[in-house]
Amino acid sequence: MLHEQIKNNIKKAMLAKNTVLLETLRSMIASFTNELISKNRKPNEFLNDEEVIAVITRLSKQRKDSIEQYTKGGREDLVKEEKAQLVILETYLPKLMEKDEIEKIAKNKKEELNINEITKKGMLMQVLMRELKGKAEGGVVKEIVDNLFK
Repeated sequence: MLHEQIKNNIKKAMLAKNTVLLETLRSMIASFTNELISKNRKPNEFLNDEEVIAVITRLSKQRKDSIEQYTKGGREDLVKEEKAQLVILETYLPKLMEKDEIEKIAKNKKEELNINEITKKGMLMQVLMRELKGKAEGGVVKEIVDNLFK
């Protein structure tokens, strides 16, 4: 179970005196606890792996947004810290599909559903996101779908 594994890694990070890893793991555990509470469950329970992946994906997205904002603000010290945390978060996420793989699936799905009008683009996007959940980033899927209708 991923939740339990991450919780156990905190002790290893403490012993290794790895502050970035420790801080990242603690923020993950805090987010897991918040997720449990938001789902009306007890804070000492464990999330299933799918729920853990969803939380880590959300944290990863937050780090990417922070990196973008800090870069615009010229805060390279904070960018470096966020990037280090993002690397750690991504080790717990499943590998995302390559752009060409997504493109192939999108083209096939477009033909399968016989979607030729640009007004139906949202429907294709919805079907693809449901099918590729956790396997592809939404921004990449959107870019590919947009290109299919050019």
